[in-house]
Parts: sequence; structure tokens; C-alpha cells
Amino acid sequence: MFYHLLYPLTDKVSYFNLFKYITFRSSGAAITALIVTLIFGPMFIRLLRRQGVKEKIREEGPKTHYTKEGTPTMGGLIILAAIILPTLLWADLTNRFVQLILFVTIWMGAIGFMDDYMKAIMKRHKGMVGRYKLAGQVVCGLVLGFILYYFAPSPTYGTTTEIPFVKDYVLNFRYVFVFVPFVVFVIAGSSNAVNLTDGLDGLATGLSGLAFVAFAGFAYVSGRSDFSNYLQITHLEGAGELTVYCSAAIGAALGFLWYNSHPAEVFMGDTGALALGGAMGAIAIMLKKELLLAIVGGVFVAEALSVILQVSSFKLRGKRIFKMAPLHHHFEQLGWPETKVVTRFWIVGAICALLTLATLKIR
Repeated sequence: MFYHLLYPLTDKVSYFNLFKYITFRSSGAAITALIVTLIFGPMFIRLLRRQGVKEKIREEGPKTHYTKEGTPTMGGLIILAAIILPTLLWADLTNRFVQLILFVTIWMGAIGFMDDYMKAIMKRHKGMVGRYKLAGQVVCGLVLGFILYYFAPSPTYGTTTEIPFVKDYVLNFRYVFVFVPFVVFVIAGSSNAVNLTDGLDGLATGLSGLAFVAFAGFAYVSGRSDFSNYLQITHLEGAGELTVYCSAAIGAALGFLWYNSHPAEVFMGDTGALALGGAMGAIAIMLKKELLLAIVGGVFVAEALSVILQVSSFKLRGKRIFKMAPLHHHFEQLGWPETKVVTRFWIVGAICALLTLATLKIR
């Protein structure tokens, strides 16, 4: 909004030329997101308490989590507001990349909201039926995939994806029946991985913020022809605007962490987890960095794999690999305090983000 309202007035007020620069608008988006969470967070948490929107702790989980019973959930609505509002204020809203990432965020957030609503308000312990939730994720991936394939968001957009640590080689999905299912897989996989990771105070929030830092860097250099040519990565005209969105997500994560850190005053719930995970997947797809998603989200991948391996091992051999899945619960059962698990997972997440950024030169 600011870009459209103020930048055209540059001839009259030279100061407004600042709104031309993505770096300035990204900083504004991050600060705005932080302000939104810090100002409106307490009011929203009180509202959730008054409405009785409380978390129900599963009986099969760690016993130390029983003290969290009754903590307000659906805090993902704070995250959504702190991402969407700054993006609307600071981004170029005519940009197709911005339009698509907002679509994915709102769609996945809506799926998560329905699941949280069924659990917290309608008192359905398991929430939305799993296949319906998956169907919503698949539809989101299908819509995004078909739009990217048939209505490219920029003239330089295609169906290729880059291979980490290698230059001059790309994977080309080429055909719609290959490209679209791949998009669906990435969206569903990333959103569910973040959702599985959201089991300890501040864990998924902090890791998401770190991942968006890396994606902000990739979005910025991918959108600039000089940087992308120098680094020999795919130049995507207009993709730099995703830096504004990523910056808003970073600010939202930092602000929400103020209330979500141990002991959490509010949980993000599926509303936040599915939205953040879906957004990460969508950004990776639009930036042609789908394979890098497995590196920047290394902890998310490990959490999801731990569940897959645990379930598969129990069904095939009748034995468990981990003391409890997802992986963070395994370390809790080993006697690690919750705060130590979260801090160490954040450290690993930071290493993953730095390694991802290093791939710009390690090729």
C-alpha cells in the first residue's frame, strides 16, 4: 500500500524515493510485524482465555507437559496478522509472487484454523479428520502448481529447480503431470513437518524465523540480475518482493516468540504451523530452491522422518526406534530439559540456515 501510495509522489517529496528500495520496505515490514505482535498479542491472548480456547494435552505425551493444560491456543492468528498486514502495507501488491504467497499463507492458515476450532471450541479431541486436512493441503498445492505452470509470475520463470552445491545443472520437471505433483508434495510435506515440530515452547517459532532469514537472502539475490548473474543462480524477475514477505515473517516470529517462549503464554496451533510450513514450501518452489528446503529446514525434516521411521518400524517389526516421536520428545525422554532441547535445536537450525546461504558460493 505504501509503495503504491507514496512512491508515485517522489517528484513532490524526494524522501518517498525510499519506498522504491526493497531493503527499506523489508525493514519496515519486519518492524511493523514486530509491533503488531507486541501490541496486539496480549489483547488477543486475553480474548482466547475468555473464550476458553485452550490446548488439550495428549495423554500419550511426556508427563512434564501436563502443566501446559489449558494454555491458550490458536495463537497462529497473531502470526497471520503480523505477516499479512505488513506485507499488504509494504510490498508491491501487483507482484504475482506476493499474490501467490499471500494465497498460500491464508489458505493453509484457514485449514489450520478449522482444525484448531474443532479441537478447542467444538471439543473434538482429534480435530479435523486427517484426510480432509491433507485434501486441503493437496488442493493448495494443485492450485499453486497449475498457476506457476500455466501463468508464470515472471518472464524468466520456468519448470526447473536448482541442485544444491552444483552449478550449470538443473532439474527440469518440464511436464505438468510431473511439476504439479512435485509442488503438492513440497507444500504438504513442509506444512506437516512444521506442524509435527510444534511440540515444545518456542521450538517451531524460532526455527521458522531462522528459515525465513535464509529465504529472505535468496529472494533478494534471485530478484536482482546483477547478483544472480554473479552468483550463477536463476534470475527471477520480481522475486525480490518476496524479501518483504520473508522480513514480515521474521518479525512475526520474533514477536510471537515473546509470548511463546518457555513457559508459553500461548501456542500457535495448527493455524500458525500449517501457514508457516506452507509458506516456506511455497517460497522454496517459487525461488527454485525446493531441494534447499531440506537443508534450511533440516530440523523440520528430521522431526518428520522420526515420525515416519517410528511408525514404520512399529508396524513392520513391532519395535520402536525412538523413545518417543517426534524427535524432540525422544530427547525429553532421555532427560533433557525442554529449554535445552529447544535451544540446541535452534542452534542446529541456525547452522542449517547458514549452510543454505553458503550454497550460494559453495558450488
